Amino acid sequence: MSLANLVNTAIDIVIYLIVARSIISFVPHDPHKPIFRFIYETTEPLLKPFRRFSIGGGGFGIDFSPLIAIFLLQVVVKPVLFYLIGLLWRIG
Repeated sequence: MSLANLVNTAIDIVIYLIVARSIISFVPHDPHKPIFRFIYETTEPLLKPFRRFSIGGGGFGIDFSPLIAIFLLQVVVKPVLFYLIGLLWRIG
C-alpha cells in the first residue's frame, strides 16, 4: 500500500467516524460504552474548534462542526497531503 493510499484511507476513516458520531447523536445511546467513547474521543479534537459555528441553543441548536470538519478534510487536507507526498516522491 502506498503512502498516498494510506493517508487517503486514514482520512476516510476519520470522516466515517464523524458521520457515525452525527448519526448516533440523534438516537439514545450509552456514552460510556467503549465504542461510543472511542468515536467521541477520536472526533472531538477535530470538531471542537468549529463548535462556535453552531446556530441556536438550549439543546435545539444546529451544530455545523461535522460538516465544516468533513469539508476541510476533503477540500483542504487531502489535496495538501497529496501534494506533499508528491513532493517527497520527486525528491526521494
